[in-house]
Amino acid sequence: MTTITKNLTNTPKALPPSDQLGFGQHFSDHMFVAKYTEGKGWSEASVVPYGPLSLDPGASVFHYGQALFEGMKAFRKESGEVVFFRPEFNYHRLAEGAARLCLEAPPMDLFMEGLHQVVAADERWIPKGPNTSLYIRPTLIGSEPFLGVRPSRETLFFILLSPVGSYYSEGTKPIKIWTEEKYLRAAPGGLGAVKAGANYASSLKAALEAKKKGYAQVLWLDVEHQGIEEVGTMNVFFVFDNEIVTPALNGSILSGGTRDAILQLLRSKNLPVVERRITITEVVDRLAKGELKEAFGTGTAAVISPVGVLHYQGKDWTINNNENGPLSTQLYNEITAIQRGAQADTLNWLVPLKK
Repeated sequence: MTTITKNLTNTPKALPPSDQLGFGQHFSDHMFVAKYTEGKGWSEASVVPYGPLSLDPGASVFHYGQALFEGMKAFRKESGEVVFFRPEFNYHRLAEGAARLCLEAPPMDLFMEGLHQVVAADERWIPKGPNTSLYIRPTLIGSEPFLGVRPSRETLFFILLSPVGSYYSEGTKPIKIWTEEKYLRAAPGGLGAVKAGANYASSLKAALEAKKKGYAQVLWLDVEHQGIEEVGTMNVFFVFDNEIVTPALNGSILSGGTRDAILQLLRSKNLPVVERRITITEVVDRLAKGELKEAFGTGTAAVISPVGVLHYQGKDWTINNNENGPLSTQLYNEITAIQRGAQADTLNWLVPLKK
């Protein structure tokens, strides 16, 4: 494996108050970086003080959008032990996305060792308060300077750390979401299943317009503006009186780690969960009939966010009286209890931090 060096800061920053973290507003003292060059392989792997990256203005990431990232978390258990939540899932998704964007993914051992070493260096940044964690952002970008449409022959891999609280200002209360009927997030054969920076760039305008109207997120539909795909930062589940439905992965929906974990929990309880195509018309029709009991989003950042209001075709549709539903509450409590060590990790999701 590539040797990892350490260059630790002599001027550590003051920790932000754990009750004022917000999301993604603070960064730790260090980051992990490594470089890939075609014909040479991976090199220059190191834990270094957090700071600006040096990139040529001609780097492919600036001109051709070769960029993707992962979102994952580390938690401080009640015992004080630090654990990662399903890091293997994130590695494999990163590697699959890298292949789609023609970037070189780091070997799994380099990814994992870099992850452990940078978090160990900044362990003091892992907050202890309720609903807090250390958010981890592994990132790959094309770094070769050239002008011409082809894959970069150089890849820069880096990992950033950010202590975080709740993703939404609503905390764990239900959120309002806007069904997007004009713009598209992704199309068949495109990048919808990859955590590519381009996906998020294309979603910004609709999200900005929705927030101006008072909605926390956008519910994206397919090219026919009928099939439900995902919410901007989350996958989505609908709890009907006879089944629990989440849109089937169709190549334009991101395979979320929390989505996968929730599916495992639901199936372990023998609950009637199905992955299939579901349309916005079906959701509204069944809501009008009283068959939709609750809806919620799942994602690394927010874990589980109940949906209290769904806007579609000029009307706000209220779900479950705009209150937290029993199933989403149960699932949130269970998954966060596992992450904190208050409940047994029977599905082997947690990986202890190596020191």
